[in-house]
Amino acid sequence: MHQYLLLSGRTSFGGMRFTDLRRLALDIEVVTTEGFEFPSSARPGDRIVAIALADSTDFRQVIRGDHLDEAALLEECVRIVRELDPDVIEGHNIFRFDLEYLEARARRHGVTLGWGRDGSALAGRPARLQIAERAIGYRRYEVAGRHIIDTWILAQLHDVGVRDLPGFGLKEIARHLGVAAPDRTYVDATTIPELFRDDPERLMAYALDDAVETLGVAGRLAPPVFAQAQLVPFDYQATALRGAAAKIDALMLRESLRLRHAVPLPGPPAPVGGGHVALFQQGVARTTLHVDVTSLYPSLMLAHGIAPVSDEAGIFLTLLRELTDRRVTAKRLARDASTALERQHHGALAQSFKILINAFYGYLAFSTGHWNDFAAADRVTTHGREVVTGIIDRLTALGCVSLEADTDGVYFVPPPDHRLDNDDTLLEQIAANLPDGIRLELDGRYVAFFSYKLKTYALLDERGRVTLKGSGFRSRGLEPFQRRLIEEIVRLLLESRGKEVRAVIDRWLEDFARRRVPARLFARTETLGDTLEAYREKIAAGVRSPAAAYELAAAAGRAWQPGDQISYYVAGRGVNVAVNEHARLLSEWSAERPDENVEYYQAKVAEIWARFRPFAEDGGLRPPLDDEPSPQLDLF
Repeated sequence: MHQYLLLSGRTSFGGMRFTDLRRLALDIEVVTTEGFEFPSSARPGDRIVAIALADSTDFRQVIRGDHLDEAALLEECVRIVRELDPDVIEGHNIFRFDLEYLEARARRHGVTLGWGRDGSALAGRPARLQIAERAIGYRRYEVAGRHIIDTWILAQLHDVGVRDLPGFGLKEIARHLGVAAPDRTYVDATTIPELFRDDPERLMAYALDDAVETLGVAGRLAPPVFAQAQLVPFDYQATALRGAAAKIDALMLRESLRLRHAVPLPGPPAPVGGGHVALFQQGVARTTLHVDVTSLYPSLMLAHGIAPVSDEAGIFLTLLRELTDRRVTAKRLARDASTALERQHHGALAQSFKILINAFYGYLAFSTGHWNDFAAADRVTTHGREVVTGIIDRLTALGCVSLEADTDGVYFVPPPDHRLDNDDTLLEQIAANLPDGIRLELDGRYVAFFSYKLKTYALLDERGRVTLKGSGFRSRGLEPFQRRLIEEIVRLLLESRGKEVRAVIDRWLEDFARRRVPARLFARTETLGDTLEAYREKIAAGVRSPAAAYELAAAAGRAWQPGDQISYYVAGRGVNVAVNEHARLLSEWSAERPDENVEYYQAKVAEIWARFRPFAEDGGLRPPLDDEPSPQLDLF
């Protein structure tokens, strides 16, 4: 398909709107063999107990495992998919869970998942997707005549540009996007076996709500991808799974072939300077504004004529200029639209153009891009740093206090006499000395801004919502209780209630001392990446250290596989215990005989207090410290 689109100049879904698609969302619920915490399709005792289906024509149905055995369940799913004949099958984390599970169970029962429009079977293969700094491994599935869209991947792509999602779970995304029904059913995943046995109606309602919610999330996140599929030489599914730089390369390649120009080989990698990133103040600032340069790097490339040296036909800048003009037109049409449908359509186009436009800089440093040019990329970032430092200097001259700069924007406190109705005038003053072709936008106004460290900060908006940014607040290495504690502390700081932070710390210390903290909040969940045999070989060779999750898996004597998840907590006494020697499976924790290591978890609370204590005791701004405060175990 890609080769045909590349050579013919055609694209997918010509003349169609996103709402013309027939979309079918799918969600499965499974039960896990007793003694295991997480499902595995390879275990004979695990099984699918519900397949929920919801489509864009208001079709709703749950294929129930309490009415059918698993083989009949799968066959009924095939029948319904063929009967509904969707253009698109959607699911949340569908590539990394639902389809893998369905495929494995269908193979076990000898059922063919003949979902193709020609009756052909669902087929998968290993694949990897690069999203920003993350490389995601997954199994890519395809089915003839239909597209498969994973809303978990759409959320990852969305968050790269917007950075506003609280997490990537279906429920939290749905709530954030405003598509969660107020009466939707929620259940604790650990109770699914009991629900299936004792209250199957509630479980089926939960599964259907998941499918409906997936449909809603896709309806918000997928339109820009659909719009891109009408521009680039990839089908809809491939467009959702290709990096932005690969799309620019495809556009360049299509135009070069049309002009009958030779295609160059990719150039060798070379160092490229980064954007201007700086932390000027730490602490809490009231009334904070954020300005950023509209499409900084694309604007600089157009203003300075920066393009790959191998692009003799001038395709690069021509494409960039055309997409920029199209985005301006689409934004105007969205603003002037007379109906919500028209506004959504043109808004999706504008967003898709923005994503592609912002990918042109990254393409210059794309290692496999045919027209890459690392020296050109370095010139872009050099000009970018000059622009941002110029904005910072201008802010200082106007009496503003710069807080943090990050590549294309600056957070700052306006002058003391600044009024809310004077934002536009201030913006004009800041932008007065910018080079031609560079436009500044007021991207946000916040009640408070908490600067913790470089690229880690929090925002309080006028509606009372707190947004946390940066790994220091959202790291996967934090236990759930640590994330919850940090969120609680940060809100207090933003709301000028720093004096209450110590009481929160004391409450958590006391809760641990009296064993009132739920086990799920102090347990850590890890995914096995190796087989136990491979893990033992690496330990023997001295290439890795012992790890709690693997040690627990080995001691359990069960058929663990790569991809299985293990939740565990730390038992014993004392702060400095070896975690791999004192870890226990979460399933072994008992409310009647709690044995979590109180001192160990209290020390983690104390570490958080040590980090936030300076801000709690002095809520104002100060120049950044060279080092973070060292943990002080001031427990009581």
